[in-house]
Amino acid sequence: MAALANAVSARNIRQESDMNRIAIAVVAAGLLIPAIHATDTPAALPPPTVKVGDIAPDFTLTDQKGNKVSLHDFKGKKNVALAFYIFAFTGG
Repeated sequence: MAALANAVSARNIRQESDMNRIAIAVVAAGLLIPAIHATDTPAALPPPTVKVGDIAPDFTLTDQKGNKVSLHDFKGKKNVALAFYIFAFTGG
């Protein structure tokens, strides 16, 4: 009787281990597939209109407090570093 209980227990442990492996594979695939999709680039990107070293064109954006801020507001007062993240925080 004890041998049968040990066999059933070992079988349950193997099934649980297999289920854990499957769950890990599903989670990994769920994390990997969107990452692969995010690296896809459109077939034809338009040529850039601003090149490295060019003076940035003036623009106005809204800051985190809802105030309008223009690039020209900083001219001669502060250094400004611009970083562009293509498709950041978008579904593209």
